[in-house]
Amino acid sequence: MKVTREEFESLVEESLEMLPHHFKVALDNVEIIVEDVPGDEDLDRSESYEKRSLLGLYTGIPLTERGAWYGMTPVTPDRIQIFQRNIERICNSTEELRYQVLTTVFHELGHYFGMDEDEIRSAMDDYI
Repeated sequence: MKVTREEFESLVEESLEMLPHHFKVALDNVEIIVEDVPGDEDLDRSESYEKRSLLGLYTGIPLTERGAWYGMTPVTPDRIQIFQRNIERICNSTEELRYQVLTTVFHELGHYFGMDEDEIRSAMDDYI
């Protein structure tokens, strides 16, 4: 299921709007970027994923690891990448695409908030 970049970015924005309020207000110094596919450097940071299977990637310092030192000097924003072509590849309908974008955004934000995989799955069960 292919869509334009603009349509895909709208789905990402929709996903952010659907986040519970307490998550939205806690977002600080993080940017969300849509890219076609991961690059080689992304794959190096992603542990065991292959180029075609990586849907999203969080890079940065999770909120739970930010000490009093954080922000004392300029800090580049954390980054969440959402890989459009990889998500499109596994979806057959607009509804599947919408759901996959939502779960990918939510999953990567879970890493931003310092959650491990089990905590992310539990939170997704509560909110999605």
